[in-house]
Amino acid sequence: MKYTNVLVVGSGGREHALVWKLSQSKHVGKVFCAPGNGGTPDRVPIDPTDFEGLTKFAAQNACFTVVGPEEPLAKGITNAFLSNGLEIFGVSKEAAIAEGSKIWAKQFMKRHNIPTAEFQVFEDHLAAADHVKKKGPPVVVKADGLSAGKGVILCRTEDEALKAIDGMMLEKRFGSSGERIVIEDLLVGEEASYIAIVDTKTRKYIPLASSQDHKPIFDGDKGPNTGGMGAYSPAPIVPEGLEEKIQRDIIGKFMNGMREENVEFKGTIYLGLMISDGEPDVLEFNVRFGDPEIQPIVMRMEPDLFEYLYSCASGRLAEMDDMKWSKQAAVCVVMASSGYPGQYQKGKTIVGLDEAATLRNVVVFHAGTARQNSAIVTNGGRVLGVTALSDTIPQAIREAYRAVEMIYWEEEYHRTDIGKKALKHIHAA
Repeated sequence: MKYTNVLVVGSGGREHALVWKLSQSKHVGKVFCAPGNGGTPDRVPIDPTDFEGLTKFAAQNACFTVVGPEEPLAKGITNAFLSNGLEIFGVSKEAAIAEGSKIWAKQFMKRHNIPTAEFQVFEDHLAAADHVKKKGPPVVVKADGLSAGKGVILCRTEDEALKAIDGMMLEKRFGSSGERIVIEDLLVGEEASYIAIVDTKTRKYIPLASSQDHKPIFDGDKGPNTGGMGAYSPAPIVPEGLEEKIQRDIIGKFMNGMREENVEFKGTIYLGLMISDGEPDVLEFNVRFGDPEIQPIVMRMEPDLFEYLYSCASGRLAEMDDMKWSKQAAVCVVMASSGYPGQYQKGKTIVGLDEAATLRNVVVFHAGTARQNSAIVTNGGRVLGVTALSDTIPQAIREAYRAVEMIYWEEEYHRTDIGKKALKHIHAA
């Protein structure tokens, strides 16, 4: 396996976690991040959708490129790199439709008998509203296109559903992403995330450790959805038998479906799942590592991540063994700007990062941060992903929140219940 520099594309907590893990590889020289954030070293001031700038930098610096966020994938960054003879990990523009269009994803699942909620597609807001009035709540209203994790609205009353439809289709709250929508049944159960590195051409996939995200902004899963307010791994809601079912009935069918439809999928598949009575239903597909799920996952990952990403990109994933995982648990608590996922202020000075860095088995992954002279300041909605590794989930929860209490900025907000859903499964075992 070659020795190389790496360029990680993106600026969030996911990208900082990837930089952190890839920097540990014996095969990797320097790890650049474009554009990066206040916590990533070797930042490159190139926008993730500036493909000309990125390909030029990667060529000049002999970089293997790893793509973090969904937008450049959906716009064809992998196609641009490959056409320039450059090595890159990330799905093609054609494969990125699995995340780029919720309508396509739902119809694909229906075509290939992948378990998911019943749904209907609408291009007219009056027809959508009429459907809700006839069907009645609860329902889930989804914008078709990319919307940074915020285009999914759970509606428990008719009024909430009608407001969601108007917000997407009339008020253009998510721009063109809401011109078409999906209205589906609201599934009841507990959510989990399951991620795999996939190459449909070689029929090989490598599953990552299970995890659970916390999308709503407030404790108790209340309030609007965010990009994710915290995560932990492993997820007790996904025992070994259920993992086998997910791999067989979802990942296997996904890979076969892509092959049948002549879409080569080489990269990451993320399954957002609803687990009810031990049965999984797919809520959504993503085509990149979850954020914040990847933060606790890389803390537990024992092998060299670079070897897996490079093998997938070069068509040799079939040569790789399954990953090995620490028996310990990891918990990530997202510290956010007050007001997120709505309006919030930037430029607040963050204190306490050095103190938190002294804690054993704690890593503070930066997301919405920037460097301002010698200070680290807030520069986004989700600001930090404070992640702890410990022997058990309860211990990891305590360690993560211990670090959170050391960090402060004006108008900081975080959930206080990250990981608590795991405790009922642990106590029931």
